[in-house]
Amino acid sequence: MNFKRHIEKHLTNWKESKNRKPLILRGARQVGKTTLIKEFSETYKKSILLNLEKPSELRFFQDYEDVKTITQALFLKFNISTKETANTLLFIDEIQESPKAIQLLRYFFEEIPELHVIAAGSLLEFALEKVDSFPVGRVEFIYLHPLNFSEFLMALGHENALEQLHNLPINNYAHNTLLGLFHTYTIIGGMPEIVKTYKEKKSVADLPRVYESIWAAYKNDVEKYTSNNTERNVIRHIVNVAHLYVDQRIKFQNFGNSNYRSREVGEAFRNLDDAKIIQLIYPTTDLLTPVKPDIKKSPKLQFLDTGLVNHGLKIQGELLALNDLSYAYKGAILPHMVTQEIISLNIFDTKKPHFWVREKSQASSEVDLVYSYKNKVVPIEIKSGPSGKLKSLHEFVERTNHGYAIRLYAGEFNIEEHETPNLRKPYKLMNLPYYLGTKLPEYIGYFLDNH
Repeated sequence: MNFKRHIEKHLTNWKESKNRKPLILRGARQVGKTTLIKEFSETYKKSILLNLEKPSELRFFQDYEDVKTITQALFLKFNISTKETANTLLFIDEIQESPKAIQLLRYFFEEIPELHVIAAGSLLEFALEKVDSFPVGRVEFIYLHPLNFSEFLMALGHENALEQLHNLPINNYAHNTLLGLFHTYTIIGGMPEIVKTYKEKKSVADLPRVYESIWAAYKNDVEKYTSNNTERNVIRHIVNVAHLYVDQRIKFQNFGNSNYRSREVGEAFRNLDDAKIIQLIYPTTDLLTPVKPDIKKSPKLQFLDTGLVNHGLKIQGELLALNDLSYAYKGAILPHMVTQEIISLNIFDTKKPHFWVREKSQASSEVDLVYSYKNKVVPIEIKSGPSGKLKSLHEFVERTNHGYAIRLYAGEFNIEEHETPNLRKPYKLMNLPYYLGTKLPEYIGYFLDNH
């Protein structure tokens, strides 16, 4: 079963571009990179699909020194005429197994520009360190993430719900249906194999073995992130306990009740961040654009997929009984899911969202997310309850240069006018159902440009 991914239109644009460069598809293991490109290869008359974890296919880059000879050998092996070069896709999967292959990508662009070349692999950040001369400016990058909510609806074949999700503003009669579907999505997450199994089995009970196999693969990869036993032990510790700290700000020193030092834990987290398994989300103190992360302050942890977190916490059964996910795991699950949704929109870069903090001697304020739009930084809170409870959001509004704020919650879409409790500053609050995470950029434009 292959899923439609929103990245596919960008692959088509790349294919049709006159200035096409070799494309490197990046993303964590098991997010669907290989499946996506194999399906995309069917749009070509000819295709060569290599997996460099196989010695017989790696040898093409070991035995030959230049791309023209490599291409000729491949065309001979796969019985493709050189006259078909412009109609052929060369897909080099698991390219991290050959730093030489990564280095040679530039020469495909310079010497055989008519050949369509896509490379993919996990742990590329670590492989790039071994490349003597990375082909900067001679390749393009594109990123793939777990399925977001729109892709989840496509995978389930729920076209009517997807159509409603795209309406701006949302029709409130679609609210309950979309809310129920988003609850399912949040509980199981967006890993392709999980979604595939859920669609086939129609039950969460069949998923634990799949989660365990995914986690096992990541834990086995730990060896590849490290150069000594201490590093291996630190990363193993982090992978085993980090889910217990979801949506909490963390300290590197003695993380997870360990005896590991700040430097050791920080280095391990940065490696996991590079691998996109656990990312570090740093706060900002900015109220005006541009928004900059403050890496001196404590970050939060953002896992590749919320479903994996739920499985690790053993709370999926508990979540099934909730009507409002704002209360799930002390309010931690929903902000994590919405952040995952926003990250899924980053196709061409690795830009991360930020939360906002104002730390004072006696107390601290924290807003779940901030989003830059034109010359404004918009505060976003993710919670239920009356607007009067939005203390940190009100503090942000009173200190910034505009009067707009957003709350993501379990209720229906509406826009309200309020005043902040202390300074009585008027502001407009857009209440958005929390299943609209991937639609935030569109709704923020609609809100600020029209109200």
